[in-house]
Amino acid sequence: MSDFNSPSWTWCWGKTDQDGASSKGGGPAWNPLIAHLLDTAAVTLELWDRYLPAPAQERLAEGFGDGDTAAARTTVAFLAALHDLGKASPAFLGRFGSDQWATRRMREERARWEEQARAAGLPLPETWDGVPEARHEHITALALPSLLGCRCPGTGDGSWCSFEEHQGLHITATCLGAHHGHFPRALEIRGAYAAAGGPAWNDLRAALVESVREQLGLRLEQLPRLVQPVRPATWVLFTGLVVLSDWIASDTRRFPYGSPTDAPSSLWRRSKQRARAAVTDLALDRWRPKETDWGQLWPGTEPRPFQADAIRLMPDKGQALVIVESDTGSGKTRLALWCARHLAIRNGYQGAYLAMPTRAATHQVALEVEAFVPQAVDTDTVNLALVHATAGTTEMVHRLVDAVRVPDIKADADERHDVEDLAVSVQRVFDSSNCDDQHVPQASQVPARAVLDPWYLRRCLGLIATFGVGTIDQVVLSTQRSRHWFLRTFGLACKTVIIDEAHAYELYQQQLLGAAVEWLADAGASVIVLSATLPASVRTALTQSWCTGLRVTAHDSKDQGPITVIDSTGKVRRGGPGPDEVRPLRTTISLGTDPGPYALAARLLDRARDGGCVGVVRNRVNEAIELYKAALAQAEEYGWEPEEVLLLHGRMMPRHRQPMEERLTSLLGPAEDSELRRAGKPNPQRPGRLLVIATQVIEQSLDLDFDHLVSDLAPIDLLIQRRGRQQRHRANDAHRPAWCIESVADGSPPAARMSVLHRPDPRTEELPLVEPPAKGTAAGNADGLIYAPYTLAATYLALTARRCEDGEIRISTPKDNPALLEAVYGTRQTANGACGELLNRTWEAWQASLQNEEKQAEGRVVRPYLRRGRVPADVWTFASGRDHGLGDEGGLPELRAVSRLGEPSTSVVCLYQQADTLTYDAAGTLPVTLGDGLGATARRRRERELLLSTVAMPAHWFRGSNPLPAPDMWPVVHPLLGRRQVALFDTDGTCVVGPVGLVRYDQVTGLTRK
Repeated sequence: MSDFNSPSWTWCWGKTDQDGASSKGGGPAWNPLIAHLLDTAAVTLELWDRYLPAPAQERLAEGFGDGDTAAARTTVAFLAALHDLGKASPAFLGRFGSDQWATRRMREERARWEEQARAAGLPLPETWDGVPEARHEHITALALPSLLGCRCPGTGDGSWCSFEEHQGLHITATCLGAHHGHFPRALEIRGAYAAAGGPAWNDLRAALVESVREQLGLRLEQLPRLVQPVRPATWVLFTGLVVLSDWIASDTRRFPYGSPTDAPSSLWRRSKQRARAAVTDLALDRWRPKETDWGQLWPGTEPRPFQADAIRLMPDKGQALVIVESDTGSGKTRLALWCARHLAIRNGYQGAYLAMPTRAATHQVALEVEAFVPQAVDTDTVNLALVHATAGTTEMVHRLVDAVRVPDIKADADERHDVEDLAVSVQRVFDSSNCDDQHVPQASQVPARAVLDPWYLRRCLGLIATFGVGTIDQVVLSTQRSRHWFLRTFGLACKTVIIDEAHAYELYQQQLLGAAVEWLADAGASVIVLSATLPASVRTALTQSWCTGLRVTAHDSKDQGPITVIDSTGKVRRGGPGPDEVRPLRTTISLGTDPGPYALAARLLDRARDGGCVGVVRNRVNEAIELYKAALAQAEEYGWEPEEVLLLHGRMMPRHRQPMEERLTSLLGPAEDSELRRAGKPNPQRPGRLLVIATQVIEQSLDLDFDHLVSDLAPIDLLIQRRGRQQRHRANDAHRPAWCIESVADGSPPAARMSVLHRPDPRTEELPLVEPPAKGTAAGNADGLIYAPYTLAATYLALTARRCEDGEIRISTPKDNPALLEAVYGTRQTANGACGELLNRTWEAWQASLQNEEKQAEGRVVRPYLRRGRVPADVWTFASGRDHGLGDEGGLPELRAVSRLGEPSTSVVCLYQQADTLTYDAAGTLPVTLGDGLGATARRRRERELLLSTVAMPAHWFRGSNPLPAPDMWPVVHPLLGRRQVALFDTDGTCVVGPVGLVRYDQVTGLTRK
């Protein structure tokens, strides 16, 4: 116990022991507010030194230190500490033990605290009845400017400052008012005036400010001059840093509660020790790249010519936008990782985030990053997070979590409104007494290994881990008002962000991606964009977004090449091998009509009877299932075994889909043995023949090599992408069946044979059917609901324009890519007769759809600069609330942040009803554990099992004729599953609870409607 003579403000509590975590360790029932403020300041200092990259520090120095990094470091930590200053108010303090969940113990602790606080002179109201209510963060935003030096009339009642030199104080206070997820509106700040408590409480808050100031050694009179955050990215960096520091400092195990009798100086020493240990424990140090070369990063290899060209184009200093256009399988991912390492060395970036178009595409890339870590990181361990909604289902996440070797302890959730939606947080035990005053990360003596602390499973925190692999959703959500959107932006802004398959995004996403590039450029991050087929318009838009964020004009060198690099000054350089300098991928395309599932299955089974691994990509699940059933029905007739015919699509439970993906990768991927791969030897597990029927899930997600590919008609960029799954690995070339290749007369490498099928339009023999069924009719092609009919028609015409005399279509990529892309996405195509009518009709519909996507994006997006990129946004444009949702969840339809347009599917947990229990499998061998009182590890395993049993039901199943009953009308199966939509099936796969009798589930064919 300290001899400190505690003043009244030390009895302001900041946190209470609602979950009993403190009392279980013998600690107090509440934590003094001053203790939490100092804890947060200490974490902020630690993160500044060890987490923030140099560009982020420079932005913050510009806005909070008049360009002086050391001054900004202290100022930012001081301001971060004051985020909870509004808790020093009767509106907040009266909540101690007063909610409906409060235990008897907490009510008793409340009475004890109140008696002591009144005796110490805390100006609590005589009665709590009628005390005005306001959120404490809004009280912070209201009260802080006047405490920091603003003296303009009205300061203190929420009025905006009329003096330009003090507006930075108000902007900063508003940013602090956002630390629970939403930037406040001016009306909300002004509305907190009655709840602030009047002059006595303002004096008390001033004493708290003075106490924090004294510990940090700051001169308060300098703040109006230092705090001038003009650049919008500075506000996001500052607010994200405050939230991250607050969340770390709120962990009761890492920051045990203090006592009101502890002197602030004693608390400050302890805060710095604990902050140092916490940041070390969470491995929040910046990426420390090893000094190594390409051959050490990927042993036994050297850069390919286009990779070497990209390396030569990289700037020696500063941030960069890098756009790489190269065929699938050419090594773009490795090049991106090399560039990310190069940029980390030059800029001190904290890490890298790789954004993929789909969840399925993340697994293979995550494995590559995991293998990259030991060669590229000079620390013992580094966190690698998979960042998407179903990451918890993957074996890789659980393997990485288990590698942390943490005890099974329960998570603290003192601030329920921040952590109720987070995954269970399992923390390591540490001893802060062994920490020195200065932490300098030491070079690792053993190869680094990738792990995943469960702390990073929390919402938004996957982007804080050193390495993240996830979906593009996280990037586009970082530009929309939703809860903690700025924390997503902050996490990305400290990294190099790699955008893969950039051509695969709809216009809505591309508009949001452009805004994200603006934010990242403004914040000092770097961006790498990868694509096999990128329309020129998209490349131009990305370049413009980058220069807008930098507030510079692009200076184009007019060089040519598939690699574009724009540096921090806007200088544009291009390079890389020309179309005639790379090994061409020649493809002979047979463009024909779809004969129907039975005839097509017979044709493929007969063609590959004597050998050939054939992949079929169908645009829709139902067509894939029909073809699979037709192939199984005829397999014996053509001498095939049932296990040689496989089906894969997205309407399968992950527990059935993931093993299938792993099996396909083991059969059709590269050899698992690294020595065989380096020697250019084929995969010894590759079968002589195989028929794989799938949807777009194999288009981007799996490293597969088919001898022959059959595809439904799709937009040209996707056909080129699908072609990348055919004859992908040169090690297999010598063993491919003759029917799968076409020799080229000039002695060049042979061409791969590919089939593209379309449905003929019954109204004309020369055109494909591309338009969806009209309302109330069955005629039409539902593919037109997935892809714009114009792009399907234009693709068909672009291909037929290249038809040779023998009826075949021959293309060579990447040489032909620009012309093919321009034919579909560039100038509007025209024609005569029925063809012209189809183009005109579908063009108008496509343009209307694109305008809607653009309107939807502009209605949701938050940009750093407005009026054609010339004027910085003001802080009020960031304001949001509950109606904006959590990011793809919650909120009003017209306001909530969404990563993709269209009606969202409904996630359904599919379980089996046995005689007396629920199980995850039809055989009844995997029971569902639904008891309370489970430890963190057991709860994590249950969550994974539930996610493994979750399937997405299409939105259109709940509309039209004979719709499924609305999910909110389904019975609640169990209280612990109450928030989930659950469908129960009998052992034969018929639904018995939920949409009874209307859907079936089979572990081979997946979820289907009757």
